[in-house]
Formats: sequence, structure tokens, C-alpha cells
Amino acid sequence: MFIGAHLGGGRFAPLQLLPAILVAVLYAVRVHHLQGTTRAVPGWRQACELGGLGLIIVTLASPASHVSDELFAVHMTEHLLLGDIATLLIVVGLTGPVIAPILRLPGMWILRVLAHPVLAFGLWAINLYTWHLPALHDAAVRHEGVHALQHACFIAFGINMWMALLGPLPKPAWFTNAWKLGYIVAVRLTGAVLGNILVFGGGVYYDVYAKGEAYWHVSPSADQAAAGGVMMVEGSILTICLLAWLFLRTARQTEERQDLVELAQRHGVALTDARAARAVAAGRGDELRERIGAPPAE
Repeated sequence: MFIGAHLGGGRFAPLQLLPAILVAVLYAVRVHHLQGTTRAVPGWRQACELGGLGLIIVTLASPASHVSDELFAVHMTEHLLLGDIATLLIVVGLTGPVIAPILRLPGMWILRVLAHPVLAFGLWAINLYTWHLPALHDAAVRHEGVHALQHACFIAFGINMWMALLGPLPKPAWFTNAWKLGYIVAVRLTGAVLGNILVFGGGVYYDVYAKGEAYWHVSPSADQAAAGGVMMVEGSILTICLLAWLFLRTARQTEERQDLVELAQRHGVALTDARAARAVAAGRGDELRERIGAPPAE
């Protein structure tokens, strides 16, 4: 059956759509305020941020959102778009100057605590598995308010999880590229375990899709296996992209660190590999270069 015949119109869910729209407006205002300064946000970061927020809006308002209440595989796709891809784009679009006003608000110091890699990963994993408990998952499909809460949790904990890896908040000194590799692998394995449970668990866990599966002539076991398969394929592709990013980042940082050390030697400035590495990891290579007495690298 052609899926378009059953989609109907888009879904208007103001409880879920308005926060994304509000954040997009506030982000645009902040970017405009920083424009023309040394803290201006690069265009590619703006595209990532607005792309991530736009993906949330499109996913939630899409006609396909109707089918997410009927087929687990479609629902899983919706959650991966919201909790993995959109949140990653949102975090990549952030810079320190963009979020500085938020961090100055009372109590917002907690964001730095929550974005600690160990805590961020733990909270994300707990949230992921908790919402896939049959009772909670079924309640989210049946009740709009619970569904909105589920989406909010996936987005919030997804942003926090990516913030620990890619965000502009300060990272622990020990969280080197090697630990970032471990972080990526841990996230991948956590999702893969759940995907394998859905595919090979030997039982059907969610009764809430029974009516939709009957309409679409999809067996419950096939629907659940498809959902687990979508989860594993998406996770694998995302992991490959992240590993490629980390490889390129490591190569670039190694080259920049070596350049700084050699530059310091030519200028008679004492500079250890460890200090150069810390400056590069913090994105302050050009600042250190200026202190040595050379112009910033092109």
C-alpha cells in the first residue's frame, strides 16, 4: 500500500513546535547581534543550527507523524531524527558567544555539570531505555501530553549528550581525542544493544501498534524488527561520520601542535608539547601563536 494515501494533512502540535520556533528566533537574534564582531558565528554553523531546528519542526508537523502512531518502525525513525540527527546539528551550530547569555542566567551553571561526558552519557542512556519500557512507550503513543514529554526528553538529553562531545562548553582535561573515541563507541553500542533486543529479542513488546499494523498488513514482529533495524543502520552511519570527524580532527590538531612547537623553537620561546596540545584542543592555537610572536595561521 502506498503510504501517501493514508498520510492526510500535517499535524499541528503547538506544545512541541513552539519551543523549536522560539529557539530559532532567539538564535537568529543572537547571531545578528554578534555579526560584524570577532565572535561572529560562521555561516556553516548557522546552517547546522537552523537545519536542526527545522528538522524538528518538519518531523513533528509532517503528515508522516500520523503513521508514527500506527507503526513502530515509523515511530522509531521519528525519534532518531529528533533525538540523534536534529540534536547533533543544533549542538554543532552553537558557539561559546552564542550561549554566553544563557550561562549568565541564575542557576544555569548546572549546564556545565550536566554536560560532563560521564553524566551526559549516563543520562542519555537511561532516558533512551526508560522510554522504551513497554508501559511508558505505549502511554506516549496513546496520550498526546506524554508523547510531547517523550519528545522533549529525547531532544533535551540528545542535545546534552552531543554537547559533551561537540559543544562549546569546557571539557574535562582528561577528555582527550582517545576518550572521545571511547565516548562515540559507547553511544553506538548502547543504541546497538537496544536495536538488537528489538530485532532478536524473541517477543513483541508493544501492543499499542496492533491496530496500525493490521491496517498496514504488517506483522507485529516484522514491525518491531524493522524498527530495530532502522535504529542500527542509522547508528552505524552516524558512527562512521563521527569517527571520520574525529580522525580528521586528530590529524589537524597533531599538525597544528607540531607547528606551534617548531614556531616556538624558531622564536626562542619555551613551549612544551603538552601546553601546545592543550591550547590546540581548546581552540586557542592562534592565540598562542600570537603570544609567540607570529601572525595567526591562515
